Amino acid sequence: MKIRSKFLNFMVVFSCSSLSLSSMVNAEQNIQKQITTKVAAETAKNNQDEWRTVAIENMVLLTLPYGKVVIELAPQFSPKHVEQFMRLTKNGHYDGNKFYRVIDGFVAQAGPEDGSRLDSLVPLLKLEGEWPTDKNWSFTLVQKQDLFAEQTGFKDGFAVAHSSSENRAWLTHCPGIIAMARGNDADSGSSHFYITNGQAPRYLDRIMSIFGRVVYGMNHVQAITRTATIEGEAEVTSAAYTPIVSMQMMVDVPSAEQIHLAVKNTESKLFATKLAERIKRDNAFFFKKPPPVLDVCQTPVLTRLLAHH
Repeated sequence: MKIRSKFLNFMVVFSCSSLSLSSMVNAEQNIQKQITTKVAAETAKNNQDEWRTVAIENMVLLTLPYGKVVIELAPQFSPKHVEQFMRLTKNGHYDGNKFYRVIDGFVAQAGPEDGSRLDSLVPLLKLEGEWPTDKNWSFTLVQKQDLFAEQTGFKDGFAVAHSSSENRAWLTHCPGIIAMARGNDADSGSSHFYITNGQAPRYLDRIMSIFGRVVYGMNHVQAITRTATIEGEAEVTSAAYTPIVSMQMMVDVPSAEQIHLAVKNTESKLFATKLAERIKRDNAFFFKKPPPVLDVCQTPVLTRLLAHH
């Protein structure tokens, strides 16, 4: 009986030890599962924050003979220019207009014929070249002390420059921006617009009104016929100018033909991290390191297509 009793006691102790060990393993597995779930959730959140869906009400669909171009408007920076551009677009003002001043590596400019009734009916706009900032104004810094500004960076996907000494900020003339043309008078913009098709003409910053940027179809902008020629070449006639087939607000485009886009979220932590990595150039390809300079106009803000709603 004593032997049986000791055996039973041993089995009880062994069973308890087994249960205890099993519980520890289960507890460890639960902890690991919780950690994995948390990491997955944080990764998903970061991935979600990585992209920003472009608001359809701020998109313009420009149709050229070569294809479609999508412009994202910037009412937060140039409200009056956006308002007038949207109104003219809805009224069909730009349909059939031509790109009449197109200089390689500079701009492609379009609008109604100068002095025409269509042109003269459009109200003139006051310049929206910059805006005041305060201590609460923020943006994603790219570079300090570039050639044209104390600071450059991104705000809502748009390349911006900032002067902390003046408490002023402005949009920069990077490739693909859309701005209003004007005469010598600062407040003489109306409906003629241009898209930068090459190098950044930053010397135009603050004295022109930028109100949007191309987020899709820049290759079609590059295909617009150049109207400027080099000495010795034949003049490009107006018949050869690239026409605007149509210009529509994206919300007015039939649902099946709408283009939905997302762009990199320049306010995300991931974007800031990528900027820091980009300036270091740690890739083995760079066997000679370039200076730690990051030009805001050469820093891409990528676009991707979204499925139709």
